[in-house]
Amino acid sequence: MAVNTCDPALHSWVKSAEAAGTDFPIQNLPFGVARIPGEATPRVVTAIGDRALDIHALTEAGVLAGLDDAVVAACRQTTLNALMALPRTALRTLRERLSALLEEARVETMRHRAVLEAALKPQSAVEMLVPAAIGDYTDFYASIFHATNVGKLFRPENPLLPNYKYVPIGYHGRASSIVPSGTAVRRPRGQMAGAAGEAPTFGPSRLLDYELEVGAFVSKPNPLSEPVGIDEAREHLFGLCLLNDWSARDIQSWEYQPLGPFLAKSFATTVSPWVVTLDALEPFRVPAFARSEEDPVPLPYLIGGDDQRRGGFEVRLEVLLETPRMHQAGEAPFLLSRSNLRELYWTLGQMVAHHTSNGCNLRTADLLATGTVSGAATTARGCLLEITARGAQPVVLRNGETRKFLEDGDTVILRGCCEREGAVRIGFGECRGTVLPAR
Repeated sequence: MAVNTCDPALHSWVKSAEAAGTDFPIQNLPFGVARIPGEATPRVVTAIGDRALDIHALTEAGVLAGLDDAVVAACRQTTLNALMALPRTALRTLRERLSALLEEARVETMRHRAVLEAALKPQSAVEMLVPAAIGDYTDFYASIFHATNVGKLFRPENPLLPNYKYVPIGYHGRASSIVPSGTAVRRPRGQMAGAAGEAPTFGPSRLLDYELEVGAFVSKPNPLSEPVGIDEAREHLFGLCLLNDWSARDIQSWEYQPLGPFLAKSFATTVSPWVVTLDALEPFRVPAFARSEEDPVPLPYLIGGDDQRRGGFEVRLEVLLETPRMHQAGEAPFLLSRSNLRELYWTLGQMVAHHTSNGCNLRTADLLATGTVSGAATTARGCLLEITARGAQPVVLRNGETRKFLEDGDTVILRGCCEREGAVRIGFGECRGTVLPAR
């Protein structure tokens, strides 16, 4: 009999998992990879309250005995790749076992309590890593509000190009420069347009920006030349994380024509360390974005009944900025914007279907990003390029400082959570990075 690991009635004996506002109640149980003090190699872990549970240690103690051998073997790896490759049913059995071990007043809990307590480490004491060995990284442009706001800056009369409402736009990013939350990001140097009629210059980017995005990890691969159907796309995704696609706007504006982003984005992309599984996100599925009656209907390969009914996700997102002066004064970070993943014009299913429509083979642990998640409101703009109108309207911070773009020492913090009536709130943790001066 299937167990509902999202059941609001579940409670954990780990006290911090019961705290109001925690990102990691027992209904979440996201996966990550951590370097634990005293252990030679990284470990597969799950988050429960303010603790990281060493799943590798549970396999060594025999606590996961009875699960499929492939599941146990995946829990002993140094990345999530093998776990991501498991069939959804196998992954579900692991979530069910972990839930039973962490639930209060369960036989499994009482039998293994000493082992479990030893395997629980404070999250503050472990080093969280990029959760998977990422082979390929694709960044989409799925927010019509972001595309329109940016388009207006350069093409006021025609902000959206003719293809936008027909095709999920994307570009292939750089997997080698993906870093975990907390990693400092060096301001890039690059080539930028010179003054009118003059040669370009080379130097540190002056228009450094962040982009509030959500990343999706691929689980089930598709063979080369075999597209994934729109209503099968969900079975090819493992889970979601937060993602900051750092962007040097001055480098970008000079290099992007005619082939799109290149060095303006390949210097760093930050991901949050915890991957929230699709099973944990099941209570927060929502219909696909409601398009205007004037908008074209997607082509047949991009529209499916299940994807239209439940292809979106209710994920509330926010961006905060902490300047060096705020940090020194002990002030709280400044809220820059709030948006919601449900406002994406294209669903994750449509991104998978389009990405594979030409026969492109996605592989386990490939990372797909949504592009900047912006909403209709001016308070829901997901990058400084939009918020400041490319620097023309600086943000005035609480302490009187202003920002057109990011300055050295600034820390950008992304947060995300899922909330709705009848379900327990779950979160993604933080995705943060601090800007270092250019070399």
